[in-house]
Order: sequence, then C-alpha cells, then structure tokens
Amino acid sequence: MAPASMDFRLPDPSSTEALGHALALALPAPNPGAIVYLQGELGSGKTTCARSLLRALGVTAPIRSPTYTLVDHYSLPALECVHVDLYRLRSSAEVDELGLRDLIGQGCFMLIEWPERGGAAVPAADLKTALNYSDAGRTATVLATTRLGESWLHNLGRDTSLSPYVSNLT
Repeated sequence: MAPASMDFRLPDPSSTEALGHALALALPAPNPGAIVYLQGELGSGKTTCARSLLRALGVTAPIRSPTYTLVDHYSLPALECVHVDLYRLRSSAEVDELGLRDLIGQGCFMLIEWPERGGAAVPAADLKTALNYSDAGRTATVLATTRLGESWLHNLGRDTSLSPYVSNLT
C-alpha cells in the first residue's frame, strides 16, 4: 500500500528544489489533471518548490511567484500548468472570480500557494505539501488526499535521490 504521507528534512534551498523536481518526475501520468497545495509561512520555500517542479515538467519561461498576478499559465505540449497564489485574497468570492474550477481536469496541472485563503472555493488537492521552518532549514510534509495522490506518493517514495531527506513515511 502507498504511504499516505511523507516527511522531509530540507536543510537548504537545493533540497527544496530537489523535492519539487522529484514531485514532477513522480507524477503518475503525463497529463492527469492534478492539483497540488503548497502551504507554509512566508519564505518557507513554496515558490522555490513550485519553480523547480514546473521546470522539471518542462516549463522554460520565467517562473515568478504569482503574488500580484494571482494566476500564471504555462502551456506545454501535453499539459497546461497553472500556478496560483492566493496570499492577497480576502474571501472565497475572490477565488470564484479567478475561474479556477473552469481549469481543472485532464491536461491541467495546478499548483496553489496559500490555498487556505480561498476556503471551499479552492479546488480539492491531490497532494498537500506543507513547508515549515525548522532549526536546520525547513521541513516538508507531503500528504496524499486522493487515489491519484496516493499513486503519486508511492512513486515519490521510490525516488532514491530523496532518500537523504526523507524523515518519515506514514
């Protein structure tokens, strides 16, 4: 059975980038229509992880935090990548105005930073990734919330490049 969650120790930005890269490579299918939440305090590594993940999927355009644009789109041959940052939003009604629910489905990969700011208006995640400060850098917990997420986590657990960073499987 696939693990329901994995914990990582991320001592430096390159380990956060390694996690993002590994998440992209572990995606169970080339265009499954997946949603990932990136949660954590300001500066905890959400955008670093997102940038690495998007690069590993094949995005070559500049990748910035969409804090002011709210939503950035990156079109790949077989996948539409959508990077969302809800930090500045004040209500779920503002999330509805972004039209995120119209984007979900086969062929759309969505990363959502600060999903808790959007409440029930935010599409449900397949993976929830929580990045937190710790004494020696950061920690990350990746939690599967759907069958796709479980398959994804199973693939991630098989990635030996992450072995030095794994601190727990549950």
